[in-house]
Amino acid sequence: MKVPMIDLKAQYATIRDDILAAVQQVFDEQYFILGPRVKALEEKIAALCGVGHGIGVSSGSDAILLALMTAGVGPGDEVVTTPYSFFSTVSSIVRLGAKAVLADIEPDTFNLDPQKAAEVCTQNTRVVMPVHLFGHLADGEQFQNLSREKGIILIEDAAQAIGAQGGGFQTGQFGGMACFSFYPTKNLGGTGEGGMVVTDDEESASSLRMLRVHGGRDKYIHLRVGINGRLDELQAAVLLVKLPHLTAWNEARRAVAARYREGFEGLPIVLPTERSGFYHTYHQFVVRVDARDRLMKHLRDHGIGCDIYYPIPLHLQECFRDLGYGEGDFPIAEQCARDSLALPIYAELSEKNQDEVIARTRDFFGRVQV
Repeated sequence: MKVPMIDLKAQYATIRDDILAAVQQVFDEQYFILGPRVKALEEKIAALCGVGHGIGVSSGSDAILLALMTAGVGPGDEVVTTPYSFFSTVSSIVRLGAKAVLADIEPDTFNLDPQKAAEVCTQNTRVVMPVHLFGHLADGEQFQNLSREKGIILIEDAAQAIGAQGGGFQTGQFGGMACFSFYPTKNLGGTGEGGMVVTDDEESASSLRMLRVHGGRDKYIHLRVGINGRLDELQAAVLLVKLPHLTAWNEARRAVAARYREGFEGLPIVLPTERSGFYHTYHQFVVRVDARDRLMKHLRDHGIGCDIYYPIPLHLQECFRDLGYGEGDFPIAEQCARDSLALPIYAELSEKNQDEVIARTRDFFGRVQV
């Protein structure tokens, strides 16, 4: 039995007619850029996060870049973040000529450790940017305290955690700005690239809206050098169809995670953490296991999709060598890169397929000495 890592066709089949109707309406109207659907989506995502403003942008990566630009990040500034994340978390900092200052992660949540982040802050630190990795919120209270104590801007990289909650916060609610991705594989995914920045600050919202259209407020009049970073109407139309299903889809992912937990009981696997009072949305179900590479091969040989997030920590990437870090600087992140494995998880994953993942995993540990 083949079990894909994710099956976008399965989700599409459940909403196909609504998607096609929404897209057809955009084509009939021929209004493609920053139209009424983008505005409606911005309002709904802001409301979901409990903040005043949503600014639709061209991708999750551009959401981070634009948030940093709005924060005034540039040469001479430092941004504290994690070495264990998707590439754009750090590349956006470097692109602006600022310095990415990294701190190790928590071994249970995979998120930036707030205490270690505090230790590397200096007088040049302008922003601290935690990442809500795999759908588990970072510790909002501790990061807010750090932001207040040191007078540092707080930006959430929330690309993987829409709809998550924890510590009394919604995703996007504890930072000055928060950045989302609508990449097709996300819990709320579009049909291409797309993203959003949310904020409760009117001045930041105004800056973001200006920067996403080449730094202009009026046509051909540019106050700053921005980027072409707009969300288009086609993406917004699709996302507006999908958004009402998000809670149910997140609940379905949580049900898959619960079934995995029960099925993997007794195995030498470290399962994902969900801290008390937190609502994990399981963008990925990432386990840790000493025999990671052998388990991955075994599962793939039996037609089960699985993947590594992330095989090389950012501080060991060739293009970030100038940051000055080396192997051993962030031992927890490096160990997670060696032993973590993401298993299939999506809302439409059938119990039969879940049981296949469990059975083949248990089969591996029954036959292979680890």
